[in-house]
Amino acid sequence: MVDETKPFEPLDRGRVDLTDPNEIEYWCREFDCTEPELRAAIDKVGWHTSAVREELCK
Repeated sequence: MVDETKPFEPLDRGRVDLTDPNEIEYWCREFDCTEPELRAAIDKVGWHTSAVREELCK
């Protein structure tokens, strides 16, 4: 049974998984960006969260 009161956390906090809508929503909130901005950053620098964060902070 899934605990709906616990906030979503990605299984691997070191990478962004664009195949999971919950992860997309989580990382957009985490990075304060839109989904297209997140996807563009990942297309440019890859899926490692540190690289994506750096790219979005530019």
